[in-house]
Parts: sequence; structure tokens; C-alpha cells
Amino acid sequence: MTGKNLNEFTDEELILEFQQNDTVKAFEILVQRYKNPLMNYVFRFIGSYEASSDIVQETMIKVYKNKDSYKSIAKFSTWIYTIAGNLARTEYQRRKRRTIFSINSYGENNENYEIPDEQYRPDVAADSEIKNKIIQDALVKVSAAYRNVVILRDVQGLSYEEIAEITGISVGTVKSRINRGRLQLQKLLKFIYKE
Repeated sequence: MTGKNLNEFTDEELILEFQQNDTVKAFEILVQRYKNPLMNYVFRFIGSYEASSDIVQETMIKVYKNKDSYKSIAKFSTWIYTIAGNLARTEYQRRKRRTIFSINSYGENNENYEIPDEQYRPDVAADSEIKNKIIQDALVKVSAAYRNVVILRDVQGLSYEEIAEITGISVGTVKSRINRGRLQLQKLLKFIYKE
């Protein structure tokens, strides 16, 4: 693999270079290639930028520390998405168990308080950003088993086979869950847009 620039290496060649020669530059290239797609994937699963950023960072640390556990029989992307997905599911379950504090009914005479969002400026917000927010809010409400495969297929653009490898379920189950997840999402979006 010495004849070409590291930037021209495939993901699998880069991880192999990192495994065999401890070439940190190969790892850095993998981080650059995957940090944004993983951030997008995890954010759509969790719904929190800060938590997503932490999960992506933890994913990269796991890849670095466990580089030798990658086996070349699978695509590198499958391996890294599996790591990120497992961490995202763990975080999602942790958040689900946590008690949520509501500001409603904590004022005098049980009145509700509205806290204005000072960062929201309607004159600046683009229509697509609003739609993305609505879709993201709805996506977080889709059942976790369905949400994961819908994100991998519709947001990340992975094939059914790649999703089956990442999730460890059959292609038929992947297709079924994608269909059910899309139906849940569609119902949620109809409810949101119904005014």
C-alpha cells in the first residue's frame, strides 16, 4: 500500500494500515470521513447535539483503542456504524429512564410559564430548517427499533444488506421495520401538519 497517498486509500485499507503500522494519519483520515455522517446518524437517533457529539467522540475512541478487533471480513463502515449505534441506543435508554422536569405547574397558583427561545428568529429561519426540526422531533418519537433502520436507510443511504449487517437482523426484518418506521413517521407528521 506504499505506492499511493493515504487519502486515496479505501476505509478498509486505512484501518489495515492503522492496525499494522500504527499510522495515526490513517486513523485521522477515517475520523474526517466519518465524523459528520456519524454525527448526523446519532443526532437523528438521540435528538441532542451535545449528546451526539459525545457519542461520536466515544465511537472514535473505541475505534482507536479497539482497532485490532476489526476484521476485514466486514466493511469498515458497518463496524463503525455498529459501534455508534450501540452507544446511541445505550444513551437513548439512559435518557428514557431519567426523570424529566417540567416547568409547567411550578409557578405561583400553578400557572404555566413559557420561556421564550431567544435564539429563534423567524426572519432568519429558513423554511427547510423548520421542516427539518419538525421531522427530527417526529423521528425521535418513532419506536427505537424502527427509528434506527429508517435513519440508516433514509438519512444515511445504506443498503438493506449493510443495515442487516449493522443491526444483526435479517434483510427481510430490515425491510419490514423500515416500512413500519416510515408508517409511524408518516402518522406523526400528519398529526403535526394537521392544524
